[in-house]
Amino acid sequence: MNLENICRQVIDLTKSVGEFILSEKNNITHLNVEEKGLHDFVTYVDKTAEQKLVDGLTKILPEAGFIAEEGTSVKKGDIYNWIIDPLDGTTNFIHGLTPFAISIALMENDKIILGIVHELGLNECFYAWKDSPAFLNGEIIKVSETETIENSLIATGFPYYDYKRIKPFLESLEYFMENSHGVRRLGSAATDLVYVACGRFEAFYEYSLSPWDVAAGAFIVQQAGGKVSDFKGENNYIFGEEIIATNSFVFDNFLNNIKKIMIN
Repeated sequence: MNLENICRQVIDLTKSVGEFILSEKNNITHLNVEEKGLHDFVTYVDKTAEQKLVDGLTKILPEAGFIAEEGTSVKKGDIYNWIIDPLDGTTNFIHGLTPFAISIALMENDKIILGIVHELGLNECFYAWKDSPAFLNGEIIKVSETETIENSLIATGFPYYDYKRIKPFLESLEYFMENSHGVRRLGSAATDLVYVACGRFEAFYEYSLSPWDVAAGAFIVQQAGGKVSDFKGENNYIFGEEIIATNSFVFDNFLNNIKKIMIN
């Protein structure tokens, strides 16, 4: 299997679907926004974009199944499965804000072997495949070389509906606000992750996440030289609903603080 060739075909697909998403940006009103759950929104743009992605990815790799946010396809592959989010940052999108992104990962058995995050607001496509560097619009990217949390810029995301851990989460915000260059909340986990990969952030953490939020971005972070784990320092971050992603220098210290604050 030529993963580089597959990756480039998927990039072309994200560009086409991205053009559709951007063309609909000014047509979104409250009349065509649905609420899947508390503060969890979806539009016809998400659904149509996902269908376009499923159709295109099926042509690229017919044997693969799907883990897709909007459930357009429930096909499960014996070996290969695409993990896709057609529009990560829907709330931003419906309010006319950026970032919002297409996120696509290819999983072989239980390992991610390819990831693409195409952030549409700045037209930045981040991607990598197994054994490759990480790229941004054709240029190799790496995580930052910042060595301390005190000199780091940190990203996070706010829970939409799962507030069971809100008290320790707010405690973590207070700690990192006082002990870093600052904390940012952009509203797209996929974008947060690739911003770690290219050195714009030193660290990202969030809980109450889904596989399609993190699979591609986490892989790109690793290919860019970063480290990824769940809040316990283990590898259950794709399906475990929580993630830490950092450069290679601050990981241990960052993880220890998350363990101390977020793990009861």
